[in-house]
Amino acid sequence: MSVGDKIYEGKAKILRETEDPLVVIQDFKDDATAFNALKKGTIRGKGKINCTLSTYFFSYLSRHGIPTHFLSQESEHVMKIKRLQMIPLEVVMRNIVAGSLAKRTGLPEGQPLPKPVLEWYYKRDDLGDPIVNRDHIRMMGLASDNVLRSVESLARRINDLLAAHLLEKGILLVDMKLEFGTDSKGVVLLGDEISGDTCRFWDSTTKEKMDKDRFRQDLGQVEEFYQEVFRRVTGHD
Repeated sequence: MSVGDKIYEGKAKILRETEDPLVVIQDFKDDATAFNALKKGTIRGKGKINCTLSTYFFSYLSRHGIPTHFLSQESEHVMKIKRLQMIPLEVVMRNIVAGSLAKRTGLPEGQPLPKPVLEWYYKRDDLGDPIVNRDHIRMMGLASDNVLRSVESLARRINDLLAAHLLEKGILLVDMKLEFGTDSKGVVLLGDEISGDTCRFWDSTTKEKMDKDRFRQDLGQVEEFYQEVFRRVTGHD
């Protein structure tokens, strides 16, 4: 499949046209950002790791009935995906207190939640991606109630599936950011990626952080822990 013009370049990925108007190419970069791009850097090999991990997770979820935009992995850092009309919301599923949830609630980091918490965030870099509720979403016309119901149902199912699957590999799924869109038929699909950039992964025994928090918090060994998650999840070095 030939690759055409760039559609969009974000902090971690580039989207490009193909000859099929319903299919685009998603190219994963090694660039790393944090705090709404105030901190920038590079994590060697991240593009390959995140592309392959996302391929693994999308394939796993598809086998369990979750519709996704994933079509195929074209190379180490490139995947072919369905073109979506993205819903301008990020969905965060939380299983353990960490990050902004600890700051907003005063609860100690690492405290397990009695049941998963779902949060909505408005995708607006210029506003800092603020947290919103359903009334805000309706007020701004960001998504219909039917779409929100579909997204919430999918997000909770995805969280249940991946939390259980990762625990078998010695990894706690602390929280995860998910993005959704609609295809040409209006069907809601999981989009974006699932990786150490979009999830908090902790070692289930030591509680060692194994994700982008190592970059955010200057903990060191960023590449090593990305590689360790890759090894545990995929079974390959």
